[in-house]
Amino acid sequence: MRTLAVTGGTGFLGQHLLRMALASGYDVRALTRGWKPPEDEISWVDGALDRPDSLVKLASGADAVVHVAGLINGRNRAAFESVNVAGTTNMIDAARKAGVRRFIHISSLAAREPELSSYGWSKCRSEKLVAASGLDWTIIRPPAIYGPGDRETLELFKMARRGFVALPPPGRFSIIHVEDLCRLILAILDEPDSWAEIYEPDDGRAQGWDNRHFARSLGRIFGKRTATLAMPKPILRIAAGIDRIFRRDAAKLTPDRVGYFCHPDWVVTPGRIPATDLWTPRIRTATGLKQTAQWYHDNGWLRL
Repeated sequence: MRTLAVTGGTGFLGQHLLRMALASGYDVRALTRGWKPPEDEISWVDGALDRPDSLVKLASGADAVVHVAGLINGRNRAAFESVNVAGTTNMIDAARKAGVRRFIHISSLAAREPELSSYGWSKCRSEKLVAASGLDWTIIRPPAIYGPGDRETLELFKMARRGFVALPPPGRFSIIHVEDLCRLILAILDEPDSWAEIYEPDDGRAQGWDNRHFARSLGRIFGKRTATLAMPKPILRIAAGIDRIFRRDAAKLTPDRVGYFCHPDWVVTPGRIPATDLWTPRIRTATGLKQTAQWYHDNGWLRL
């Protein structure tokens, strides 16, 4: 039985990945900051990206490292650098010390435009480190990820339920269900043809989604004719400042996010979509959105 060492296993994507890896027959070792109760199927390793010894312990005896952990919402560039750049360096070093060759790095489409945000800059830097590591690496740049348990897209569902969605300036974007992304990660683990590749997976919708069309499609889940309003960048910056005042570190709209939210093209690059004989998405977005809304309702996060 093969063993996976996973960072970010307590987060949204990581939790789904652990569950699906176990169902696929893998032994799973996962990093956790602080104590977690023992589980029969998951070996939790107490540690953090800034604790190199714990990362070596995580990787030792593993067949592959899947580096999911990262900071998506930080106060400044230094915070992103500390986690996304230095943390990736530490995980690469730990894999080398543990003798693990296979390294899968979960990046972001934001890495394509590093000048737009500190988040994208840090992800771009992390990709360069992985590509220069000498390991058998694969980089995955997911677009917007959604699915049960995701708090990042919850705000969008709440707005759609109210019948009004505030949007960034006109643009298009790609999206992927978290389970389809996990299936890709597991599909490439033992696939040498995926080494030294950068993948940009999506839901299979050519040319992605128009912002307004997506918001209206989401509103139909709640039986709403959703009104939309594209907000100019200066207004979004003001809104980000207000969100920071009221929600502090829990703010969802930050000045850094405004930078890439306003970019008009977050559609995956066709040449970087995985080959169909390797992986194809299984979950239609309309179905996935309905299931996600139902999960939010069942868990008390959203009224239908």
